[in-house]
Amino acid sequence: MLSEKEKIALITQISLDINEVKDIDMLLERILSKIRKFFNADAGSMYIKHRDMLRFSFTQNDTLQKRLGAGKKLIYSTFSIPVNNQSISGYVAKNKKLANIPDVYGMNGSEPYRFDAEFDELSDYLCKSMLAVPMTNQRGDVLGVVQIINAQNEKGDIIPFSPADELAIMHFATSAALAIERAQMTRNIILRMISMAELRDPAETGHHANRVAAFSVEIFEAWARENGLALDEINRQKDILRMAAMLHDVGKVAVSDLILKKPGKLTPKEFEGVKSHTYLGAKLFLEERSELDEMAAQVALNHHEKWDGTGYPGHVDPLTGKPSPGFDGPGRKPRPKRGEDIPIYGRVVAVADVYDALRSRRAYKEPWAESRILEEMKMGAGTHFDPAVIRAFFSTLDVLQSLAERYPER
Repeated sequence: MLSEKEKIALITQISLDINEVKDIDMLLERILSKIRKFFNADAGSMYIKHRDMLRFSFTQNDTLQKRLGAGKKLIYSTFSIPVNNQSISGYVAKNKKLANIPDVYGMNGSEPYRFDAEFDELSDYLCKSMLAVPMTNQRGDVLGVVQIINAQNEKGDIIPFSPADELAIMHFATSAALAIERAQMTRNIILRMISMAELRDPAETGHHANRVAAFSVEIFEAWARENGLALDEINRQKDILRMAAMLHDVGKVAVSDLILKKPGKLTPKEFEGVKSHTYLGAKLFLEERSELDEMAAQVALNHHEKWDGTGYPGHVDPLTGKPSPGFDGPGRKPRPKRGEDIPIYGRVVAVADVYDALRSRRAYKEPWAESRILEEMKMGAGTHFDPAVIRAFFSTLDVLQSLAERYPER
C-alpha cells in the first residue's frame, strides 16, 4: 500500500508518464499499470471504443502472472462487447457513468448490468471488488473504459474501492483519454502512410505492419532483458520501436507497381528496384528531428540485412543508394553488413517480418504450417538471423502467436 505522500507523488508522475508515451498499445499498458499501482488493484483491463462496440485491448493480473513465473506473459484473447447495459463496461460506456461494485458476486439483481463469470471460471480466478470508469475526451466522447479489479489492503486482503477512489480514478481517466486521443492520431497517421504503400504492394497492409510491429516489441523486450537493459530504458525504446517497425516497408511507395505487382519471377534489374525500398524508406526520416526518425530510418534501411552478410542493401548512403564513403566492395558495390554491424532494431524487425511473411498468404504462396515456419526460423540462426534474437523469438513465441490473432487479414 502507498502512503498519502507517495500517492501525491505518483499522481504527478502518472500524468507525466502517460503524456510521454506516443504509441497507443504501449500507452494502454502504461496507463493500466500506473493506475493499478495507485489503487493497489490486483488486476485490470482496458477497453477501446470503436463505433458501438468496446474492444478488449489490454489486461493485467498479478495473481495469474505469479502462476506463470518469471519472464512469461499473460496470453489473452481479443474480443468486443456491445456498448449497452448488458455488461458492466458496456453500461459505463453507454451511460458515461462510473461503476463501483464492492462484490460482483453479491449483486442483488437490481443493477442495470450483470457480471459475466466466464473468465473467472476459465482462469480459476475470483473477481470481487471492481471499479470501472469511462474515458471521455474534451467533447464528451467516450474513447474507452478502464476497469480495475480487487483492491487490496496492507495485508493483501481484497477490499472494496472507496468513494475517494472514485474521485481519483475520474482524474486519471480524463488524463488517460487525452493521451489516448493523441496516440490514436499518431497511429492513424502511420496507417495512412502504410495505406500509400499498400496501393503499390497489396501485401503491405496495415494488418501486416501491426503484426510485425507487435512481434518486434515482444522480441526486443525479451532480447533486452537477456542483455541487462534497465526496465525504464526497455519501455522507452519499446514505445518508439512499435511505431518505427510499422514503417519498415514504407519505402515501397517509391517503387514501381509494375515491379511490386508482377506475378512472375523478377529479373535481376527488377529485384534491384525492390531492394531500393530499404534506402528510399530510410531517406524519408533522414532529418532526424526525433528518436522516432532515427529508429525508423534504421529499421527501414536494415530489416533485410542478414547476420552472415548476404542481405541487402549493405553499407549504402540512403540519399543516393550508392556505397557509403569508404564502404565500396568488389565491383564498386556496397560492402555487405554482417553481425553487429546491423543495428539491433533492424535485426529484430528482420525476424518479425520473416515470421509474419511465412505465416501469411501471398499471391505467390499459401501460408506455411507453423511447424515448418519454426524449423525455418531455427535453421536461420547464425546465417539469416542474429542467434540471440532468435533465442528471444522462441522464448516469447506463445505471446507472438496470440498477437497474430489481434490483427487478422481482411
